[in-house]
Amino acid sequence: MPHLFSPLTIKNITLRNRIGVSPMCQYSSDDGFPNDWHLVHLGSRAVGGAGLVIAEASAVEARGRISAEDLGIFSDQHIEAFQRVTDFIKAQGAVPGIQLAHAGRKASTYAPWKREDYGVNLPDDDGGWEVVGPSAIPFSEKYRTPQELTVEGIQEIQEAFRQATIRSREAGFQWVEFHAAHGYLAHSFYSPLANERNDQYGGSFENRLRFTIETVRVIRSEWPEDLPFTVRISSSDWADGGWTLDDSVELSKRLKAEGVDLIDCSSGGNTPNPNIDVGSGYQVAFAEKIRQGADIRTAAVGLINEGMQADDHIRNGRADLVLMAREMLRDPYFPYRASRDVHQTEKLDIPPQYDSASTVMGTLCALFLCITPDVSNIYPQWTE
Repeated sequence: MPHLFSPLTIKNITLRNRIGVSPMCQYSSDDGFPNDWHLVHLGSRAVGGAGLVIAEASAVEARGRISAEDLGIFSDQHIEAFQRVTDFIKAQGAVPGIQLAHAGRKASTYAPWKREDYGVNLPDDDGGWEVVGPSAIPFSEKYRTPQELTVEGIQEIQEAFRQATIRSREAGFQWVEFHAAHGYLAHSFYSPLANERNDQYGGSFENRLRFTIETVRVIRSEWPEDLPFTVRISSSDWADGGWTLDDSVELSKRLKAEGVDLIDCSSGGNTPNPNIDVGSGYQVAFAEKIRQGADIRTAAVGLINEGMQADDHIRNGRADLVLMAREMLRDPYFPYRASRDVHQTEKLDIPPQYDSASTVMGTLCALFLCITPDVSNIYPQWTE
């Protein structure tokens, strides 16, 4: 069996393969509620064969949304709407996950496709709101200047994470991820580029980690011990004087000690002009270094778009899980295509409604390409 299609068991949850759908904001929600779009978007990827399907960054409080159209889980009223999604994902044999998030200083923005006409910042007269961060440092001149959080304000946000964790459990999610990457609130606390505090939440390395570690403890206290708990981090700021890969290894060691099961290894997002060398699988080395250095499971993400490529990363121990974003937008059925690429011989768990397509394709392959040795005599044009 190709390594990409081997099961992965964490706690009491077993993924049917090592392919996960990375959280991807859809900017299609009203007041945080998932709707038909989210059901079809996430559900189709579960039908398509992914082992794990993670819902987009879901804000733990309304002001923590990236845009007004982002998902949220800041009200008990959101629970039932999410249950419809998680029930469907589970019915297709996949595991439903949720990414709990707070956008911090990068909140209150327009959806990406509106920014060419309106800019980035969502103004008050169009539904925008005040944003918060560890220090009063804007992400860029296009964003709002955040209000520096007080200690009491930090504690209120951590309580929001606690409540969101409880709701996630009640909504039927089986995998929870804390979004501590991409310049959002947690990342802006641990990166020296965004944190100029001089209290217990700023200054030293230990202090800059405090918000992340404390929030992990809050989530851990409410999330069932038998279900996976993961954290997405930015493994590097890709900027001078910023957060580094060595810092990420040390953070990951501490997260493991706090009961985190896997590190989702992304990068960047904390400076407007990072010096990123983007290429195929450009972040996989982060997952490999953290996996080795912190002795913890990792997920690789970033321009992984071919089955053989993904299988190679798992087979060579660079990561335990591959999370895919843009490729899953292009092809919800990527796992089926990847299974052919890596010569998966065991039959995949294809929904019966689609099984005839698989059977017909398999029969044609066996008849005309595999079994018949003199196929060129039957269809000579195939060999021209």
